[in-house]
Amino acid sequence: MDLEIMRDPRVRSVRWRDLTRLNKIEVVSELIMPAPWLLASLYAARQGWYPVALGLSFVFFLTGLRVVHGAYHYTLGLTRAGCEWVMFVLSILMLGSMHAVQINHLQHHKHCMDDEDVEAMSARMSAWKAILIGPAFPVLLHANALRLARARQLRWIGAELLANAAWVGWVFGLSGAPVLAYHVIAMGIGQCLTAFFAVWTVHHDCDRSHYIARTLRGRILTFVTFDMFYHVEHHLFPQVPTCRLPQLAARLDQAAPELQEKRVIGSGSGSAEVARPATELPRG
Repeated sequence: MDLEIMRDPRVRSVRWRDLTRLNKIEVVSELIMPAPWLLASLYAARQGWYPVALGLSFVFFLTGLRVVHGAYHYTLGLTRAGCEWVMFVLSILMLGSMHAVQINHLQHHKHCMDDEDVEAMSARMSAWKAILIGPAFPVLLHANALRLARARQLRWIGAELLANAAWVGWVFGLSGAPVLAYHVIAMGIGQCLTAFFAVWTVHHDCDRSHYIARTLRGRILTFVTFDMFYHVEHHLFPQVPTCRLPQLAARLDQAAPELQEKRVIGSGSGSAEVARPATELPRG
C-alpha cells in the first residue's frame, strides 16, 4: 500500500542513514538486554515470589520483543544469518515461531492497517476486544504465516515449532522443574497479551494514510518502555535500530511535528482526526 505519509516531502527530507550502523558495544548491549530480566524472573520464581517474578517476566518479554523485532528487520548489527538464529533462540525462550511472526510483521509494514494486515487486526477493535482476542492472536499469526511462507521460511518455522514442542514436553514431562514450568506459563500469558500491548497500544485510532502509528515522549516513559514505542518513527524508517529511534524522533519532530500528537500514553487517545498545527507545511 502506498501510504501518503511516506511521500510527504518533509518526511523524505529527514536524515536517517547515519543512524543505521551499530558499533560492537551497541550490538552486544542489544543482544544481552533480556538476559538479566530472564535470570531475575527465574530466581524470583524459585523463591516463590511470583508477583515479583511476573513483573520481571513481563520486562523480559518486552526486551525480548525489542531484540527479536530488530532481528525481523535485520537491524541488530549482525549478519542476516545471525539474525535468523536470534529469532530461533527467542522462539524457544518466548514460545512460538518468531519467523512466523516476522512474516506477519513485514506484511504489516507493507499493508499497514488495511485488510491484508493480520497483525494489526486488534488495532481496529476496542481495548477490551483486543485483550479478549489475545489467546487466538498467535494462532492466527502462525496460520497466516504458513499460508504466505516460502520454502526457506517454512523450514525455519517448522524447526521452531518442533523445538517448542520438544521444550514444552521436556519441561512438563521430564524436567521436574517448577521454575521452568512457571517460565513457560508466563511466556504463554505474554503471547496472549501481544495483540493488546504490542499492537493495539501503538495503532488504535490511527488511519491508513497520515497518522499510521503512535509514538512516545518523555524520558521516564521511554526509559521504562526501552524505546519500544517510538512506533511512527519505526514505520517511517524501519531500517533504523531501536536504540537510535530517540535520535530519529528528534529529527522527525523538527520536520513533521504533528506526528508526535498521537501518543501511546497521554494525548491523542481519542478520534483518529487530530487537529494539525497551523504551522504545518503542505503535504506533497
